[in-house]
Amino acid sequence: MTTTEETFIYPTHQAMVSDLSIAGRKLSEITKEIQSLYLSDQRLWIIGFSGGKDSTTILSLIYNALLELPKDKLTKHIYVVSSDTLVETPVVVDIILSVLDRINQQAVADHLPMTAHPVRPKPDQTFWVNLLGRGYPAPTQTFRWCTERMKINPVSEFILDKVATFGEVIVVLGSRSLESSSRAQVIANYQIKGSLLSRHSSLPNAFTYMPIATWSADEVWEYLMSAPCPWEGTNRQLFELYKGSNAGECPLVIDTSTPSCGNSRFGCWTCTVVTKDKAIEGLIQTGETWMQPILDFRNELHFSTLPENKPTYRNYKRRIGKVSYIKGEITEERNTQAKHIPGPYWMSVRKKWLEQLLKIEKDICDSTRKIELIQKDELKQIRQFWLRDPNEPDWADSLPAIYRSVYGKDLNWVENDAGAFTEPDAILLKEIESEHGAPAEMVMKLIDLELAMTGLSRRTGILTKIETVLKQDWGTLEDINQRNTAPEMKNIYHDKLADLKQRYERIKSNDFRVIKSN
Repeated sequence: MTTTEETFIYPTHQAMVSDLSIAGRKLSEITKEIQSLYLSDQRLWIIGFSGGKDSTTILSLIYNALLELPKDKLTKHIYVVSSDTLVETPVVVDIILSVLDRINQQAVADHLPMTAHPVRPKPDQTFWVNLLGRGYPAPTQTFRWCTERMKINPVSEFILDKVATFGEVIVVLGSRSLESSSRAQVIANYQIKGSLLSRHSSLPNAFTYMPIATWSADEVWEYLMSAPCPWEGTNRQLFELYKGSNAGECPLVIDTSTPSCGNSRFGCWTCTVVTKDKAIEGLIQTGETWMQPILDFRNELHFSTLPENKPTYRNYKRRIGKVSYIKGEITEERNTQAKHIPGPYWMSVRKKWLEQLLKIEKDICDSTRKIELIQKDELKQIRQFWLRDPNEPDWADSLPAIYRSVYGKDLNWVENDAGAFTEPDAILLKEIESEHGAPAEMVMKLIDLELAMTGLSRRTGILTKIETVLKQDWGTLEDINQRNTAPEMKNIYHDKLADLKQRYERIKSNDFRVIKSN
């Protein structure tokens, strides 16, 4: 934080706020600009709210501007949308939800056409469903899968829904050019000449308005510490949250140009795009010591992303059942080996992490505060992905037992959630594997395929589906590499596949003769 932010003293009395000059303009002038834009057409407004200082500032500016308008002029609705990824920094979640509730209550009392709405990722696209369910690796700079699924898509769907209903919308954002050079470039690129608005970078019929684009961080704090909080309370709690930290806020993300907010107090506590989470470290240093287990868990997620640790944490096969490599480079200067691309987290790792996460959640709830680190609906989604995992199906249906071991009770699990195979089946298939050398998972998939095709009058494409299963990489990584480089092994595979096709054709022919004779 800057010196101004660290030493600013919250005023004991309100100054003449309307005479306050910020970024070279009087606050009264900024208020008139907001009012004029609001009254200029019937396009409804959507305010992006992350709970941080910048988005709090624009929300306060707009709310106060509307209060000064005659009630008969308030003819169009304003939606306040806040992205809840379900893994927000815990100490911030209560603040954001509290502000949203107070806005909804105060707007009714003030007769303002404004409502606040949290948006969340789809049930099958949350952080834990992807990481623990599908086995996705923790996010990195090169594989930042979380932003689009958890932030961009929920907000974009909300905006597009309003566009479909009202034709065009104006999205009000707390973006500032001084945040970063890349942000300044994006703002400049989409600015409409001679207008207060910019074109949205990706959503059709959506425009953006950034009333504090030229403000500095000091000026943002000057406003927040001077202007009254229109939905009651003060901004003191927000100021205390930022004080003494170099972390910023994570803005409402509406496009992929927004940089990672891994150091932000208003971001995801699970973010592993950065090496250290300075935000949580800062919170712990200022007294939030109950968050230490959360930080330790986050650090293990980051530890798993280091190249030297990937073989320990991740399967050597991709979710498609194949071992993949990036081709090496052969030039006059160098000759590099092909690089192995690891797959999802091992099932054993996912089970261990889920148990750890539940224990952390329970310990915190038992000792300090009520918290939900993972939703009950997420657990049910994860269970489904485990049961049908493409590489390591959880035949034992372990998730309900893991939950029971931590909480000593059961959730309302659906009885028929289990797949076609159970733990005794797994034991039997493993015995067959040791006796005949046929991988248990391969046999399982072939039986699953047979069950899926049973009863169909025409089993079109079954040979292709069988071939897809057989072509997956079975066995250890060493065995797979040897097969992929040994021509004689490839010949054996093709001979076996050809033999299988011949047997199937004979069986099909015999079945046809039996049907015809009957």
